[in-house]
Amino acid sequence: MRALVFAAFVPALCFAQARPNLMEDAGKANLPSQRLGVDDLIAVSVYDAPELTRTVRVETDGTIHLPLLKNGIAATGIFPGQLEASIAGALKEEQILVDPVVKVTVAEYHSRPIAVMGAVRKPLTFQAVGTVTVLDALAHAEGLTNDAGTEILLTRSDQVERIPVKRLMKDADPAVNYALHGGEEIRVPEAGKIFVVGNVHKPGAFPVRDPADESVLKVVALTEGLLPYAAKFAYVYRRDGSGPKREIPIELERIMQRKSPDVPLEADDLLYIPDNKTKRNTMTAIDRITMFGASTASGLLIWH
Repeated sequence: MRALVFAAFVPALCFAQARPNLMEDAGKANLPSQRLGVDDLIAVSVYDAPELTRTVRVETDGTIHLPLLKNGIAATGIFPGQLEASIAGALKEEQILVDPVVKVTVAEYHSRPIAVMGAVRKPLTFQAVGTVTVLDALAHAEGLTNDAGTEILLTRSDQVERIPVKRLMKDADPAVNYALHGGEEIRVPEAGKIFVVGNVHKPGAFPVRDPADESVLKVVALTEGLLPYAAKFAYVYRRDGSGPKREIPIELERIMQRKSPDVPLEADDLLYIPDNKTKRNTMTAIDRITMFGASTASGLLIWH
């Protein structure tokens, strides 16, 4: 008789010991454990109760609902392990199961969005799963574009942090590589531009990389230099605040000859380099005289 009881008991004992291991294996592919939030998708496994084992989403009131349970179970703000205990307690309290074994795994996080926008290669919104930093977020967006400015704006809890790009990207300063937990917005404003028109080889708009290092000489270099008939004076058009633009004369020729100090420029400045009409007319006249003389000399030579 004792042998029969033991024989019947051994499989049950082995099965009981294997049960937690099966539940543990079910959660090995789980996402990193984080506090749950609204819209998160979770998988609930209740051992030996297939009618309770299913995937559910955290509802807008912060609860999940399972079959046979009369009331929803609070899920927001707690970890999956704490939700397991809450589900097991509810199953016991409503006398559905005597000793339930519950496993909760996270299938998808939807409550931790991080938005990255602005001067990045791929603006997007993704979920903060595991450890995420500002650099991780920018990597998700495939990095900054060539139009990116000198700072990054991080908005969280209605507060804005201004992160210098140089400190974050070039200096690798960990103090500004903030940890993100979801709900943040990262915006990369485009750099301000300086506009150059007139007698230069390549007029256009040039981004301001370092506001303290923008000057007339630098932007002229970016345009690949002056054309032959550039005037001695240039003009900077600048708007101060909300007022009208004012005209600032620049001694361009003296600056180019290093006889006057270089002039700093600001974002949104327009540098206009006019045409030296007197010089152009003089050169045109000289060219005509030269061409006439050459053609006459050539004709005389042919006649002889």
